[in-house]
Amino acid sequence: MSGVRLLDDDELAPEAKAVFGDIRAARGSEHVNNFWRALAHDPALLARVWGQVKATMGPGALDPLTKEMIYVAVSIANNCEYCVASHMAAARAKGMSEAQLMELIAVVGLASQTNRIASGLRVPVDGRFAAPPAAADS
Repeated sequence: MSGVRLLDDDELAPEAKAVFGDIRAARGSEHVNNFWRALAHDPALLARVWGQVKATMGPGALDPLTKEMIYVAVSIANNCEYCVASHMAAARAKGMSEAQLMELIAVVGLASQTNRIASGLRVPVDGRFAAPPAAADS
């Protein structure tokens, strides 16, 4: 059951309509996902989150498939069914193979297990793994 009613296009505030237009243009599709329809109740939040998604998931040092696979992994770890489904579909559309998916799931499972073991045992971080101090700005 949804925690909030999903808004139809004819119910959107002008600010939300503008964001939906940008989503459609960026994705080259008329479809706007339920996530955005839920956020449309708060046009400022909708605009802020969409801006973050565009900036983070857009062109950068990581390729688009890697970004989607990371998103899937974090969504699995956070138990977000919606995000797992939507980003799994996006990763598949960007070329993720079944072998890559199975390996990703294995890594997520292993990391979850070893994270809990290390946290439960409160294992101290090895000095050699500690980040070096940041260089001072001149």
